[in-house]
Amino acid sequence: MTTELSGRACAKINLFLRVTGRRGDGYHELDSIFLPLSLADEIRLEIRAANEPAVTVNCNLPELARLGNNLAARAARAFMSEFDLVADISIDLEKHIPLGAGLGGGSSDAATILCMMAAAAQLTDEAAMSTLRRIALSLGADVPFFLDPRPSRVTGIGERIVELAGLPRIPIVIAVPPFEVSTTAIFRALEAGAWSGPAPADHIEAIVRGNVANEHLVNDLAPVAIAQFPEIRRLKGLLEDSGARAAQMSGSGGAVFGVFDSADEAESAAIKIRKRAPFATVIAASTLDGESDDEVA
Repeated sequence: MTTELSGRACAKINLFLRVTGRRGDGYHELDSIFLPLSLADEIRLEIRAANEPAVTVNCNLPELARLGNNLAARAARAFMSEFDLVADISIDLEKHIPLGAGLGGGSSDAATILCMMAAAAQLTDEAAMSTLRRIALSLGADVPFFLDPRPSRVTGIGERIVELAGLPRIPIVIAVPPFEVSTTAIFRALEAGAWSGPAPADHIEAIVRGNVANEHLVNDLAPVAIAQFPEIRRLKGLLEDSGARAAQMSGSGGAVFGVFDSADEAESAAIKIRKRAPFATVIAASTLDGESDDEVA
């Protein structure tokens, strides 16, 4: 017997990313707003009965498929181990989210696979969901958010997630340089004196109303990443020159995003930036409000 499912794994941006402290185990604690995006990977999953657990990943990016320990495969293996499932899992992954860009693509793929496997196994009770959240956090700090990606304020190391209801969709342009940025290396280079602490309440209130301004888009990691990769500053400047009313780097980089007043303005800006920075991947997209996410089929 074979079970087949398909789903979409959306990207995200960190509208802001403030460091609030550091735990004894070395993980930094954050204050951030995560916004899910219309940009997404496509995932098809086949689950077949087997005598021993096995996972195969096929991907349109050969270098990712060759990594036997990528997050997609690790998620499937972790699910089978935790829920005592023995199956042959085949994952077809069509990547649209740029790799190593601070857009959460790998984390989203992992969370989506966990949700798809839970749906296939009809695990919907709260105990199963609690186990799913624990597996997600063990895979990476951003993975729990993608189990149910909605505009949210995220604190701790990523495990404390509070939905921000009513935040309107925001047209954006994402510009990604042609290199990957190591999250570990950026955090390692961050000094405690550069921590900005929690976001002020008036910033959160303005963002929820949709009044996003540059002063709200604090990213404590941006100066560190820009010092190592000046191209990030150039792309941020191109977004501002092309009409973005606010722009910032997402996560640990290297993607930068610009906030626009309309989808038409975002599309026009994306065309301009592609001409001026042909080395970059430039995508016009929108944030999602959490109400119309695609269901697992």
